Amino acid sequence: MTRHFLTFVAVCGLAGCGALPFGGPSGAPSVPVLTPGADTLRPLARPGARATGLGQRGQTADTLDTTSPAERAAAQAVDVTGGALLGETLASLGSPTEQGFWLRTGLVTRVTQGRVERVDGSGAIRVELRPSGAAPGAGSQLSLAAFRALGAPLTELLPLRVLSE
Repeated sequence: MTRHFLTFVAVCGLAGCGALPFGGPSGAPSVPVLTPGADTLRPLARPGARATGLGQRGQTADTLDTTSPAERAAAQAVDVTGGALLGETLASLGSPTEQGFWLRTGLVTRVTQGRVERVDGSGAIRVELRPSGAAPGAGSQLSLAAFRALGAPLTELLPLRVLSE
């Protein structure tokens, strides 16, 4: 029993030092990492399959945002003097398939009307404030139509002031 224990301790000690071929950094095999080039074969799309995401053959922000010019004008016609400040948030793009002007945030606990203002003062719009169920400081999601009405890049994290009406 003692001999087996000593053998076990010796093997573990050698493995920790990297002296055995199966242990430690010196025993790790060197694996080349290849970066695909223009000549790399790519899988073909299935016949009859349609593109479902944004991209080269997918949908664009223009095709996903179905709000009318009248709806955009109504969202942008906002009185910036009233309303109670609920807080500030960083907003990312919400689901582009959910239409309308909305902000999903932890700053509200029920659906209500409100407005968001860019912290830099470059725009404000009316939105439906939707509860996210997250903590107030957890960040928010802003609709595609709202991002576009504020003139913000869709990949930006947008600092916003959130106000209730």
